[in-house]
Amino acid sequence: MDDTVDDTALDETSALVKAAADGDADAWRELYQRFSGLVWAVARAHLPVAADAQDVAQTTWFRFAEHLTRIRDPEKAGAWLAATARNEALRVIRTSGRAVPVSDIALIGFDVDERSPELLLLEAEEEVAEAQRAREVWDAFQELSERCRLLLRALIASPRPTYQEISAGLGIAVGSIGPMRGRCLKRLGVLVERRGRDGGSR
Repeated sequence: MDDTVDDTALDETSALVKAAADGDADAWRELYQRFSGLVWAVARAHLPVAADAQDVAQTTWFRFAEHLTRIRDPEKAGAWLAATARNEALRVIRTSGRAVPVSDIALIGFDVDERSPELLLLEAEEEVAEAQRAREVWDAFQELSERCRLLLRALIASPRPTYQEISAGLGIAVGSIGPMRGRCLKRLGVLVERRGRDGGSR
């Protein structure tokens, strides 16, 4: 994924925000379809409990509706939504006393992560081999740093978010996302390969 933003996409987003602000329900639905994956990914990256993430996602869209006519840069609606989702998730963490992801199996589990590139790859394998491979991936994923886990979780949102949106959602500089993504995926690959070679043991 490139870290640049297509001008046409920005213009479309800006037009959709303005239309939605004028009461166009179709424009609102298009905005939701375009950015709901991003909002969910940011919320879920910070919150291991799905119900908390769902509350944050709903609150984020409510805030968006509240500010629809006052958003200064409508073409950057995705970044606005990502930043709001992050802020709401951090507020939940502060007020609930919960820690940022404590269970990465819950975070990236089969029930919520059907778009994962790893799972798409595994679908071509036999059932038993697939289950073993999945366990190796998830166990290796647990060994990654927290920043890697957050970034990789955000990167599987669909439609795929821009680097600007990920930056707003995770608080990572745009210029750092590409190199960090490469390092994280390389590290994950090494860990998965080691687990396969060692028969799943560390």
